[in-house]
Order: sequence, then C-alpha cells, then structure tokens
Amino acid sequence: MKKLLYILIGIAVIGLIAFILMNNKAENEEKTAIVAEKNATVSVKIDTVKTQEVSLDFVSNGNFEPIQELKFSAEKSGKVIQVLAKEGDYVKVGQVLAIVRSDVVNVEASNAKASYQNAVTDYNRYENAFKTGGVTKQQLDQARLAMVNAKTQLTQANINVGDTRIKAPISGFINKKYIEPGSILAGMPATELFDIVNVSKLKLKVTVNESQVASLKVGDITKIKASVYPDKEFSGKITFIASKADESLNFPVEIEIANNTANDLKAGMYGTAEFASKQQKSSLKIVPRNAFVGSVSSNQIFIVENGTAKLKKVTAGRILGDKVEILDGLNDGQQVIVTGQINLQEGSKVEIIK
Repeated sequence: MKKLLYILIGIAVIGLIAFILMNNKAENEEKTAIVAEKNATVSVKIDTVKTQEVSLDFVSNGNFEPIQELKFSAEKSGKVIQVLAKEGDYVKVGQVLAIVRSDVVNVEASNAKASYQNAVTDYNRYENAFKTGGVTKQQLDQARLAMVNAKTQLTQANINVGDTRIKAPISGFINKKYIEPGSILAGMPATELFDIVNVSKLKLKVTVNESQVASLKVGDITKIKASVYPDKEFSGKITFIASKADESLNFPVEIEIANNTANDLKAGMYGTAEFASKQQKSSLKIVPRNAFVGSVSSNQIFIVENGTAKLKKVTAGRILGDKVEILDGLNDGQQVIVTGQINLQEGSKVEIIK
C-alpha cells in the first residue's frame, strides 16, 4: 500500500514539474514575441508637411581671396647686395625692392654706349663723304648697319642694368620675402624673390544651387559679412557666374568687394554673401531637407501611415537653407520621417520619438 502511495506521489510531482515547465515555456515565448516585435520597430523622428510663408532670400559662405596675388622670381643671376622691403610692407608697382650687384653690367653698359657713339660718328662721317663721292653707297650702308647694331646692344645693356634693380610688378603687401643681402640669384631654376598680395579689393567665392543661380546676374549688388567682424557690413558686386555646375551640381559665383581704408578684410577669412530675392516672401509647401532619402535629388521621402513607413515619390522645388519646397507628392498635415531612414524599408513598423 505504501509503495503504491509513493508511486502516486512521484507521478504527481513529475506532473507538477511538467506543468510548471510548460507554463514557463509559454511565458518565455510570449516575452520573446513581444521583444521581437519591439526590436522590429524602428525609432524615428518626424516633421509635418505644411504650407507657410517663406523668405526667398538666401545666403552662401566662402573664403575671401585677394584681387591680385603674385609670386615672382629673378630673371637674371647675380648676388643680392641690398633688400629694400620687408614682410608686411605696402609697395607700389615699379618700386625698387632689392638691388643686385651691377659692376659687370655697368661696365658692359659703358662699353656699349661708347661703341654706339663711335658708330654714330662713323655713320655721320660716311654720310658726308658719300655726298662728295668719297665713299660708295655700300660703305654707307655698312656704316648704318653698324650703327643700328650698336644701338641694339646699348638697349640690351641698359635693360641688363635695369634688371639689377628688382621692382614690384604690382601694388600690394609683401606677404613673403625669400631673399636676404648676400643671396645668390640663379637663372635656372629661377630664385623666388617675393610674394605680393593686393587686398585693396577681394573676391568672395561661393556656390549656389540651380534654383538660386537663376535669380542672379553679373553686376548685382550683395551684402557681405565677415565672421570676424559681425557688426560690420560690406558691399559686393557679382563679377562672375559659372555657366556650368561643378561636381556637386552647384554653380560657382565670384563677388568683388572693395576693402575699407583700414584693410580690415584679409585674404583667407571666412565670409557670407547675403542674396536678396526680388520676391521677398511666398507661400510654399515645405519639408525639412533631411527628410529626403539620400539627397534631395533622389526625390524620395518616407511618411508615417498607421504606424508604418511608406516610401513616397515627390517632386522637389527650391532648396531654402534647411528646407525644401515640395511641388508634388505630399499634402499638408502628412508626417514625414526626418531621422532613422537608413533602417527603414517599405512597410517597416516605426516608433515615433518625440
């Protein structure tokens, strides 16, 4: 009897253990399903499509460049005996910057001058003699040729003398000096002498997109600001608009700015061009630029419908800073996904992060 009781108790214990295990398995499977469903949901942020008044003014950033910049080298070889300009000096075109030893070229110039004077004297004597029949026409022609050759040699000698005085080819500031007294100038390769930059005017190079470039023309006046002078405003004039877009499908634009008397603007500074639209404001349907999958040119945007992501084909218009005009494909009030698109595909479940 006791043996039978033990058997029944054992069966009951085994049944209870089996029941508990089965119940735990069901609970685990339920929890796993909940976790899997949650993991399948992609967290996203959204924005709402809306029509609003938007300013069509726009800005573009770039760097200031000098209107002229020149690194020039020695044309003749020789030894520098004097340097008359230092870095930071303002020099005018034609100003002597350095002097090269000229003993030999001065002697050559003196000899060339004496030879030319002798040739002129000989020609005059031959010309007078020809009038009286003392010399032939051929002898007179030879004397004239000798005089012309002597004048050519004198001209070259004077040029060589001038080359010993190195002059500024443009006006501007000495940005870099490469020579000192005692420097030996070489002809091949030519020795670098000075860098000169002219910042009386500067160029601000920026890029604009295709919708913006359509409203610009050469000669337009723009407002210019430099990041280091937030309280100052400069005036610029568009001098160049590219006829072809660059690799990023933007159009390079150059703006010329007259520097102030203190030359506050320096080449290399960061500047902003403010372009005013002739149409100040317009009612446009807009979405954030980062709503587009990939880039604006893809014309694809995810929207949220009933908790799932749906890919929509849209027609984009003008790019207005961090906003983009929508011409077709979306309606006011629709929710567009602005972050998390990389993890989405058509029909993905989404969880909206506020």
